[in-house]
Amino acid sequence: MSDTPEAPRKSLMQTLELDTRLLGMIGAFIVLSIAFNLLTDGRFLTPRNVFNLTIQTVSVAIMSTGMVFVIVTRNIDLSVGALLATCSAVMAMMQTQILPDMLGIPLGSPLIAPIAIVAGLAVGALIGAFQGYMIGYLTIPAFIVTLGGLLVWRNTAWYMTRGQTIGPLDKAFQIFGGTNGTLGVFWSWLLAGLAVAFALYGLWSSRRAKRAHGFPVKPLWAEFTMAGIIAAAILGFVGTLNAYQIPTRRLARLFETRGEVMPEGYTEAYGLPVSVLVLIMVAILMTVIATRTRLGRYIFATGGNPDAAELSGINTRMLTVKVFALMGALTALSAVIASARLTNHSNDIGVLDELRVIAAAVIGGTALSGGFGTIRGAILGALIMQSLQSGMAMVGVDAPLQNIVVGGVLVLAVWVDILYRKKTGERL
Repeated sequence: MSDTPEAPRKSLMQTLELDTRLLGMIGAFIVLSIAFNLLTDGRFLTPRNVFNLTIQTVSVAIMSTGMVFVIVTRNIDLSVGALLATCSAVMAMMQTQILPDMLGIPLGSPLIAPIAIVAGLAVGALIGAFQGYMIGYLTIPAFIVTLGGLLVWRNTAWYMTRGQTIGPLDKAFQIFGGTNGTLGVFWSWLLAGLAVAFALYGLWSSRRAKRAHGFPVKPLWAEFTMAGIIAAAILGFVGTLNAYQIPTRRLARLFETRGEVMPEGYTEAYGLPVSVLVLIMVAILMTVIATRTRLGRYIFATGGNPDAAELSGINTRMLTVKVFALMGALTALSAVIASARLTNHSNDIGVLDELRVIAAAVIGGTALSGGFGTIRGAILGALIMQSLQSGMAMVGVDAPLQNIVVGGVLVLAVWVDILYRKKTGERL
């Protein structure tokens, strides 16, 4: 007979220890997907559309993870779309003009993409830190600082490129864009297997730690159920992406560039995009920061009660600088994804992204009053937003009406969140 008590449960969701907020968002996403699939005669849930949906979500999703920290600390950042344009312009100019003309490094050199990306990340982090300094140390409201940044950085990007489209970008740089950079079937399945193994190990180690400290644990059937759900989600997602075949004409061109002839009947699938892999890595890193580091504890403590956090010894001013610097770096990383997907820098890149990012974080459950938010919720919020826009576009809804619907959904999400907090007793 085991000495470790099993926790008493009243319902299936409590037994499985499911997050009702997250479960509600997943349910909304499933309902949305089924509805659009019916309205588009089965085209919405095809492997091709799922692939496109994932690579379209990545840029906003990466920024939304940083926006969680910004909003949790009771701030806001309205400049991310404009800052993305500036970082994109910097990286495009580095690849096409500065490195080739000034330093003699030709386009196509293995040094081009890494140097350009590092330059973009540095610019994003420095601008973010500068805005954080004005907010934290000069005590200028974040709304004003970032609203000014929206105007400043959007037009800085325009002056850097003189309003011109800069491209094509380096081939190695384009790997981060989606169809130009995928892992293929074998490596995608291998990564899926490793992800399942890692997830199962996490469940097992968590159970072992609870037993070691005498805490109640879930019944074994509940553990196996959760393991099955996680494994099915990972393998189903990767299987769907692996089912999307590269068009025959594109394959033929790839063979031609290598000086080869494509065998008759040859097929090949895209697999997991590199950009999605980058998002997964960012999600893991940001989750670790939020839940396992001192910085994460300070961020949520400051958002919960800024005065108490400062009295306890937290340097809230420097914390603000760090949070906005991180937001700037993540925005620059999103600029890599966005410009690589377009294969060039365009003058309108990132337009309205600030609203999409804030909406993704809020729909994902981040409290505008500060103190609460999750990385997984923000990413799911970004996926819901992109699914809504993509679905409406496939149905034939005009762009103005799409924005009206998205705005309405945002207000509805905040209202539902308020009702949820009142019901559960969480701070509004």
